[in-house]
Amino acid sequence: MASRSEINFIRLLSRCESIASEKRGETEWRLEKYVGALEEMLVTLRKNPSKPTPEVLTEYTRKVDFLKGLLEAEKLSSPTEKALANQFLAPGRTPTIANERMPATKTVHMQTKARCTGEMRDELLGTRSSGKGRSDGDLRNRRGVPLDERQSAAELDAVLQHHHNLQEKLAEDMLNLAKNLKNNTLAAQNIIKQDNQTLSQSMRQADLNFEKLKTESERLEQHTKKSVNWLLWLMLILVSFTFISMILFIRIFPRLR
Repeated sequence: MASRSEINFIRLLSRCESIASEKRGETEWRLEKYVGALEEMLVTLRKNPSKPTPEVLTEYTRKVDFLKGLLEAEKLSSPTEKALANQFLAPGRTPTIANERMPATKTVHMQTKARCTGEMRDELLGTRSSGKGRSDGDLRNRRGVPLDERQSAAELDAVLQHHHNLQEKLAEDMLNLAKNLKNNTLAAQNIIKQDNQTLSQSMRQADLNFEKLKTESERLEQHTKKSVNWLLWLMLILVSFTFISMILFIRIFPRLR
């Protein structure tokens, strides 16, 4: 179950994503204030004893950073700078609320990129409107653009779309590469773990074998000492018996004259 602070954070985050997806004027101030409040709530959420899992906190941080970067990109003056700044934004990977099919931040990212692309195209073609947005008069002016310029605009759109597709493909390749690297790292970690366990068992078995060998060596040494002692006593008894026999032989059979 989510805590009360997390529920409030999700509600405010969903509201910020909704505002970001709308067309805002220059006097719009709510999004910036709400994002500042989101940062404070995120810090509080990290310190909460019933805080979410690290993966969920990482996703929340990713979405808040995306909104901050979106605000900073909108403050830039040049459409080219805005488009470049938007390229480096990383939207969220999971929906904020359950009824979202696609993460709202990803939708906002796509809308912002399309808007920046349009502004950059208008600036290159010299048809950028000085009013609050594109009006019907602007559309009529675009219809009056010569054929060469319209072809150039279409070619520019195709080039920008091609670069966009390449970037998405590169991002997917990098994600797959990161997943493969993670899987290989986990597999190597398991193999090293098993090798360490096998080495530990081998070392314990070697210690046991060494202890057994030491015990057997002591027993063999004791047995060798006992054998040497019995052999020495046997030789002493044999020499003594031979000496006594010779004495008796000499006494019983005297030397002939």
